[in-house]
Amino acid sequence: MTTTLIFNGLLIFATLTTFLVTGLLFTFALLVMPGLGQLDDRSFLRGFQEIDRIIQNSHPLFVMVWLGSVISLIIATVMGFSQLEGVAQGLLIAAIALYLLGVQAPTMGGNVPLNNQLQTLELTTMSESQLAEARQAFEPSWNRFNVFRTLISIMVAILLIAVVLLR
Repeated sequence: MTTTLIFNGLLIFATLTTFLVTGLLFTFALLVMPGLGQLDDRSFLRGFQEIDRIIQNSHPLFVMVWLGSVISLIIATVMGFSQLEGVAQGLLIAAIALYLLGVQAPTMGGNVPLNNQLQTLELTTMSESQLAEARQAFEPSWNRFNVFRTLISIMVAILLIAVVLLR
């Protein structure tokens, strides 16, 4: 009984935090990046640097949601081998695989390195052409990674809803 309660709590927490991550990625794709995209090169780069600094300074709620989604989903999946059967178990395995490979891997392999490179730029000393070049090296790639991980994250959220409903 206690294991079942722990599993249910983890599954709900994993689903909630995954939804929050999905919302964050969706908001960046739908609002933040298009909004920043309307700015001149220096303002765009500076604006993104500031947003990223908040994230990189380990904002506690951001860390809890982002890392919490990964950790709770991994633990829920491991526990799911004894708590779930059939389709629900398969959907949970698919959800964790998609989340790790389609959301976390592109984040760590694509978005974060681009963010880190952007943080090294001293925008006040750059010429207009250098700013345009830096933006071009950052924005299209960052957006592609983000749209991809947003779509995958939406799929993961749907899978987790199905697991909860089948539970």
